Amino acid sequence: MKSTTAIRVQKYRDSLRASGLRPIQLWVPDTRRKGFAATCKAQSLSLTTDPQEGYVLKQISSTFDQSGWV
Repeated sequence: MKSTTAIRVQKYRDSLRASGLRPIQLWVPDTRRKGFAATCKAQSLSLTTDPQEGYVLKQISSTFDQSGWV
């Protein structure tokens, strides 16, 4: 027998599906994992001399809206 919480969650999910949404599973890096920050730093540093990275950063800088961020 389902608990009242499980029934409520199922009804909520059913209403989302009825409105045209579908569930997905999304995997992201575990930021709590040992070595995560060091890996991020190493990956970032590996791009400092990449000419394509410089081009992309210039494009982003010239097109994004900074209002409200500065």
